[in-house]
Amino acid sequence: MSNVKNYSKQGGEHRVVEGELEIAAGGKLTFEGKEVKPAASQAESNATTVAALKDDFNTLLEKLKAAGLIKSG
Repeated sequence: MSNVKNYSKQGGEHRVVEGELEIAAGGKLTFEGKEVKPAASQAESNATTVAALKDDFNTLLEKLKAAGLIKSG
């Protein structure tokens, strides 16, 4: 038995990462064929109405979708 934090289980279909996963320059992370990347920054909401809060929330959702962190549709 090996004493490592990152390994593939028998058959290679399952990988375990207990340490840090670093994606170096030129590397990318994909999910269902789409690249996943950090979402654009979102300013804290200063909304004073429910309508304004809804707009801020929808802006956040769009940024998360664009980053590939939430499925569109």
